[in-house]
Amino acid sequence: MSTKEIETNAIKMVAAGKGILAADESDGTIKKRFDSINVPSTEENRRSYREMLFTTKGVEDFISGVILFDETLRQSAQDGTPFPTLLAGLGILPGIKVDKGAKPLAGAPGETVTEGLDGLRDRLKEYYGLGARFTKWRGVINIGEGLPTSYAIEANAHALARFAALSQEASLVPIVEPEVLMDGGHSIETCHEASEATFKCVFDELSKQRVLLEGMILKPNMVLSGKDCPSRAGVEEVAEQTLRCLRSAVPEGVPGIAFLSGGQTDEEATAHLNALNATGPHPWELSFSYGRALQAPALKAWVGEASNVPLAQKVLYHRAKCNGSARSGSYSTAMEKEGVAV
Repeated sequence: MSTKEIETNAIKMVAAGKGILAADESDGTIKKRFDSINVPSTEENRRSYREMLFTTKGVEDFISGVILFDETLRQSAQDGTPFPTLLAGLGILPGIKVDKGAKPLAGAPGETVTEGLDGLRDRLKEYYGLGARFTKWRGVINIGEGLPTSYAIEANAHALARFAALSQEASLVPIVEPEVLMDGGHSIETCHEASEATFKCVFDELSKQRVLLEGMILKPNMVLSGKDCPSRAGVEEVAEQTLRCLRSAVPEGVPGIAFLSGGQTDEEATAHLNALNATGPHPWELSFSYGRALQAPALKAWVGEASNVPLAQKVLYHRAKCNGSARSGSYSTAMEKEGVAV
């Protein structure tokens, strides 16, 4: 393990004014995205789409890292440049999703545990050789009647910590992603309770498994009302509840927290991040690691047509710029009017 390398890269990943683009959709997820715009999910279409994202002029001003899927890490731009090399040339760190997805947790109806630890050490060595400098693993926590159980929280926390320790052993920065889902009609208070219990358990496991906090990034959910809640909390309350939760659970040694968007609209995710940063300073950098909330407008503009690439790239640049401004609490809804209509 190169302690200096992972600490340096972790700081780069949460550099001021920047965040992480999650482009690590599994085959099933990217197919759903492409189905929504009536584009076949072929390897070449996936490659072309990702190249469009990565070659957006100026995107490196707001994007510090990109999470890739296994297929994408091995692909190249049209000119033959491997994607990891292309990104590194822009000063963007290439990363890789390494988990195998959430599967039903035995003996726990309605709950899951993420798989993928078998053979992970060898995969990590290969990924480092292919140019990856950080990794990501997602654990999923459901809220429902009697859920989450401590059993599910502990099972996922243990897996997240094992993943993180193995990643650091391979000189890769782990993005530890415990996601308490928005699905359901629960209140923001219920989300706070589940999130706090989850994050505390995760850091307890990280400590037990000797993970270097200075060489990792936390990718949590924000504390939100369930998407079916009849009276959803506003922007300021989301920021207040999220910060209260983080202060009680996240050690100050962690260099940065890169929030997932988790079902929020593009503008909601930006507004919430802005509100969080507007109340600083905080012990950690408060950043973003958005997938759909960065990509959705660009995907809609592209619709699989090469002639639409310039427009789609302008749309992506605008979304990245808005989130870059939210890193310092300087975003305003007026910035949305500067965007490109799709």
